[in-house]
Amino acid sequence: MSDYKGYRGTALSTLRNFNTPVWSDVVLTTPKGSFQGIILPRSETADDKHIVLKLNTGYNIGIHAGSIESVEIKGHQEAYYKIPEQEFPKDPGKPSVKLFGTGGTIASRLDYRTGAVIPAFSPGELYGSVPELADYCNLDTEKLYGVFSENMGPEQWIGTAKAIGQQIEQGIDGIVIGHGTDVMHHTAAVLSFMIQNSPVPIVMVGSQRSSDRPSSDAALNLIHAVKTAAESDIAETLVCMFGPTSDQYGLLHRGTRVRKMHSSYRSTFRTIGDIPIARVDREKIVPLRNDYKQRRDDKKVDVKAVFEEKVSIVYYYPNMQPDIIDALIDNGYKGIVIAGTGLGHVNKPVYPALKRAQEKGVAVYMTVQTLWGYVQMYVYETGREMLELGVVPCANMLPEVAYVKLGWALGQTSDLEEVKEIMLTPIAGEITEREPSNGYLIYQGGLPEVEEFIKQYMK
Repeated sequence: MSDYKGYRGTALSTLRNFNTPVWSDVVLTTPKGSFQGIILPRSETADDKHIVLKLNTGYNIGIHAGSIESVEIKGHQEAYYKIPEQEFPKDPGKPSVKLFGTGGTIASRLDYRTGAVIPAFSPGELYGSVPELADYCNLDTEKLYGVFSENMGPEQWIGTAKAIGQQIEQGIDGIVIGHGTDVMHHTAAVLSFMIQNSPVPIVMVGSQRSSDRPSSDAALNLIHAVKTAAESDIAETLVCMFGPTSDQYGLLHRGTRVRKMHSSYRSTFRTIGDIPIARVDREKIVPLRNDYKQRRDDKKVDVKAVFEEKVSIVYYYPNMQPDIIDALIDNGYKGIVIAGTGLGHVNKPVYPALKRAQEKGVAVYMTVQTLWGYVQMYVYETGREMLELGVVPCANMLPEVAYVKLGWALGQTSDLEEVKEIMLTPIAGEITEREPSNGYLIYQGGLPEVEEFIKQYMK
C-alpha cells in the first residue's frame, strides 16, 4: 500500500491495474480527453473512486477511476513539500515587526498524505519560504489561532486586539496579521474599532491562492505587508492585498472601507465608496491620499476589546416576512443591522416587527445593500415611517462594518442613546462626509471604450 498512499477501492484497483504508483508523471486518457500531471496521494478521509492529478498549472483535479481508458507513464517525480528552514538574520539597524497568525494560507505547505494545509510560521520557515522579508525588518512570529477564516469571531477578535495592544506597548515597530481572506474585512473593521490611536501600522494580509500553486499571491502579499508594517508612516488598521490581478503592486485599504468582492480573483479586495490609502511594491509605498493617521514614536494605544455577540445582520429581500425580525427578538438579540434596498428600505409587512424591536429595546440600524452610497430615510415615505419605528440610518457605513461596530458598541453599553452616539460618531473612516467621484468605478465589459481601457492592463 505504500506505493498507493491513501488510495482504496475502485481508485486503488485502477492504479494497480495500470501499475501506476503515486508520484508517477502520467498522461491519463478518458472519454473527456487526456490529462497530464503527477498522481498525488489521497487524504485518508477522501472517497475511493477518484484519482487526484496535479496539473502543470498547479491545479489539482479529480478523475473518476472508472473513466480512465489508458495510462502513459512519463516518469516519476516525488514532491517534497518541507519548507527549508533557515535562521532569520537579525539587523539592529532595521525595524522590528511582529507577525501574528490566525489561520489562512499566507505561508504554508500542503501535506498530500492528509490533504491538510500546514502553516509555515516560524521566522526560520518564513525566511526559508520568503527570504526577501529580511530586507525590511527583524521578524518575530506568534500563532494566536489556527482557524479557517469563516470560524473567526468575537473570541478571536478580542484575543487578537489584546495581543496587538501588548506588542505596541512593548515597542514593536509594526504589526502584520496573517488571516484567511473570506472574512478578513470583518476582522479589519472590528480591529479598527477595538484598537484606536495606534502609533504603528497594523496590516492584515492573506492569500487567495495557496502557496503550492504557481499563481499564488501569498509571497508577494506577505512581502508588501511586512514592508508596510516596517516602513510605512500609516498608523491605521489596513488590508494589504493585490491591486491588479498581475504582480505589479499591492494596495493598502482602510480597514473600515474594504470588502472582498470576488471569490477567486487575486485582486479581490476593493475599497468601497472611497479610494485606497496607498500603493505598495517591493521598492516603495506611494500614498494615494494624505488624510491618514501617521506613525508616532510613543507606545500609547487605546484598546477597547469588547463585543456583544447577540447582534445580527439581515439582508432585506422582496416579500421578507416579519418573523425574521421576530425570531431575533425572541432569541434575545440586542442589535440588528439591516441591509435595505435603495436608500434604505424594507416592506410594510416588516413594520410590526420593527415596532416590537423598538418596544423591546433592540437597537436597529439601517445600511444599504448597494454598498456604494448613503442611507437617505427622509426622502420617501417608507424611510420616514421606519425612522418613527426607531430605525437609525448609518450614512455610508458598509453593512458588515455596521454589524461589527454595533457589536462593539453594545459591548460597551446597553444604553441605546449611548450606542447611537458611538455608532454615528466616525472613528476610523467608516462614515465619510462624501464619496469621491473616483470612489465608485464599475466597468461594464463589452463596451468599446471600456474594452480599450481594459486592454492596457489585462494583457
